[in-house]
Amino acid sequence: MKKQDALKKYFGYETFYPLQAEIIDHVLSGKNALVLMPTGGGKSLCFQIPALLMEVTAIVISPLIALMKDQVDALQANGIAAAFLNSTQTDEESTRIIGLCLQGGIKLLYLSPERLAAASTIGFLQKLRISLFAVDEAHCISSWGHDFRPDYMKLHALRNNFPDVPLIALTATADRAVRRDILRQLEIPEKYQFIASFDRPNLSLAVYSGRKRLEQILRFLARRKNQPGIIYCLSRKMTENMAAKLLDRGYRAAYYHAGMGNEERSKVQDAFIRDKIQIICATIAFGLGIDKSNIRWIIHYSLPKNIESYYQEIGRAGRDGAPADTVLFYSYADVKAHHDMIGDSSPERQELLLAKLERIKSYAEADICRRRILLSYFNEQPPGDCGNCDVCKNPPQRINGTIIAQKALSAIARTGGKINITTVVGILRGSHNKHIRENGYDQIKTFGAGRDITYNEWMDYIYQLLNSGFMDIAYDDGYTLKLNELSRKILRAQMDVLLTQPAELEKKFETIAALPHKQAAADGLFEQLRLLRKTLADEKNVPAYVVFSDKTLLEMASLRPRDAIEMLAVSGVGEHKLNLYGDTFLDEIRRYEN
Repeated sequence: MKKQDALKKYFGYETFYPLQAEIIDHVLSGKNALVLMPTGGGKSLCFQIPALLMEVTAIVISPLIALMKDQVDALQANGIAAAFLNSTQTDEESTRIIGLCLQGGIKLLYLSPERLAAASTIGFLQKLRISLFAVDEAHCISSWGHDFRPDYMKLHALRNNFPDVPLIALTATADRAVRRDILRQLEIPEKYQFIASFDRPNLSLAVYSGRKRLEQILRFLARRKNQPGIIYCLSRKMTENMAAKLLDRGYRAAYYHAGMGNEERSKVQDAFIRDKIQIICATIAFGLGIDKSNIRWIIHYSLPKNIESYYQEIGRAGRDGAPADTVLFYSYADVKAHHDMIGDSSPERQELLLAKLERIKSYAEADICRRRILLSYFNEQPPGDCGNCDVCKNPPQRINGTIIAQKALSAIARTGGKINITTVVGILRGSHNKHIRENGYDQIKTFGAGRDITYNEWMDYIYQLLNSGFMDIAYDDGYTLKLNELSRKILRAQMDVLLTQPAELEKKFETIAALPHKQAAADGLFEQLRLLRKTLADEKNVPAYVVFSDKTLLEMASLRPRDAIEMLAVSGVGEHKLNLYGDTFLDEIRRYEN
């Protein structure tokens, strides 16, 4: 079977996303790889299809038990032999799965990093014929990342014990420093990096004032009847209070946090996955780790702790490619709460955590295209403004900031890229502090070139330049600022820079009620197909999106296939699902048209 055949037969898609086919061929040739793709960008297929095309068993390392179960359920629903081993299983279940693997009856086996670290697991794996290792959420291996996990540092044992088995590391959130760390620890050559675009154009982005959040949320939900979504909160108490308020107003809501028992959490999560609960209120610190493709919106009731966490969390919406909305509420109280929590961290981590908090704070306060900021953070240079965020829809007045940018970039260039943000501003403002004098920075041409601009205004401008990708920051090199290709174009006067004049924060923000909302009209056939999907899913005891995704149902409602051949042309309908559900959905379409 060829990779295109496997894509259609098991997953129902005609074409690969960018880079997927190249990565699959690379892995099939027996080489290691680091893959960066955004959440919902198709990372899983990069190892699932090679696993299907290669003999014996592929081993997938995943840190999230819930996500592990979801992926196995989805694979089994597509007719693929998959299983997992983790702490939720009985000894009898584990023994049965191990037996199946030894008999060659499992194509993909998912393991937690804790399970992999056990001596008995390594012994078991050495008895298996293994096609490949896939390390999901690979950013967890790096102390520079937002979600560092010590158990992941033990993964280097895979290279020692299985040097000839290809290894593919995958993540949706890794800046340049984290990528370097992953490559080093897993011994992957730098040339074997595959970096897809982080852009998720189907996600709308908006930041609103943190005043009267509940009122704004209720207005938001009133326009999204029965659409599943997640509200992220800063504390466990907030999740419980928010869920109670929504329940009082007739919404099917529940809370989910680390203080609950395993059984209670599983019950809530299962109800959400199966569309019995519409809204989950969850703590930012405790990821749901689910693979539910029809989440239509994400609300951050509180400011996330960094951009990586934020991007990963909003990435849980619209995984099927259909439009989805994301909303972030912002207030200085959230920033103070994060500062207090960072104060409890180890001293060696505090500087990194504060620097990353400052970046998400500047994102929330920004007056430039929000998607540009997110893409620039992951070292991707966007082609232009997105048109699908609140800033693009309500653009502020801009000034020509080319001279301002050239002054800042010149200071970085003349100091050899060895200074941080505070020092750049000090040089531009003509500060005679000890650090600047000792390093001779008071002797460079740019010293004092920006005395006419206040300290706070310079900080705002620097973050605008950073957020726009006009310079980079190296967290693993003392948080120093670095020039890039765009920086050099600006310095050579080959491009102009537009900046927004700093304004008081409260003047920047509007509320949900004040912003126009483009509401999608629900197609009657789509609603009928959605109800049919729910009935079939309940009968089979699987999540609704496992039957078909929202995007597939929308395409069915648009194309209205009349027979099996036309149904197979719908994206997301493969041979296995056509056999299971094709006639039922075709009958529903015919009934609707008659």
